[in-house]
Amino acid sequence: MNGSEDQAKLAVNVKGRYFYMSEFSRRLPVYLLLDISGSMAGDPIEAVKHGVRALISELRGDPQALETAYISVITFNSSARQVVPLTELMLFKEPELNAGGATALGAALKLLTECIRSEVRRSTETQKGDWKPLVFILTDGAPTDDWREAAEELKKTHPSNIIACAAGAYADTRVLKEITECVLMMNTLSAGDLSQFFAWVSSSVKMSSKSLDSKPGANIELPPPPQGFVIVP
Repeated sequence: MNGSEDQAKLAVNVKGRYFYMSEFSRRLPVYLLLDISGSMAGDPIEAVKHGVRALISELRGDPQALETAYISVITFNSSARQVVPLTELMLFKEPELNAGGATALGAALKLLTECIRSEVRRSTETQKGDWKPLVFILTDGAPTDDWREAAEELKKTHPSNIIACAAGAYADTRVLKEITECVLMMNTLSAGDLSQFFAWVSSSVKMSSKSLDSKPGANIELPPPPQGFVIVP
């Protein structure tokens, strides 16, 4: 297969415009840390699956996000796993998510740090690296492992935005506030609330991808949280 055929395979038609993924060297890494502990079993985990599916579909329809956003999914219950490595949108494959076990948030933060260090390209003298990552954490409970050391190590990677969402009445907002200043709280684990969360993540990624070139070096702006969600002071 020659070079032009290779490039044609990578061409993606979005609303009449063709994008060649091989041309995009500077990425916006987006990491989703999803709690799949036992308390997420049933309707909540099904809503999370639907939310991830809707998120990818929405981003694939946005030309700017398609150019820049790469998505990774890290799940955590009794342990943490990167079920989707940092992947361009058109190659993203929906992971299998099954709820059960404890809430090893510390393990997830440690794994996130390792992934950022290995996957996010650093700037060199001749080429700019990736944009600073966006990290979204969704959890409905309190950590069952030691998370403090992992949180401190994560901060050394200097991701520009870590956004945590405390889902339901049993989520520990105190812990999340020690991980990041940006903590949202939703009162229930209903399908509606979880759907709103993933729609907000989609809007956040799209807004971020549009502001990268217009405001280089500035903090990424995020849209207002969904109606009914509370920003934890």
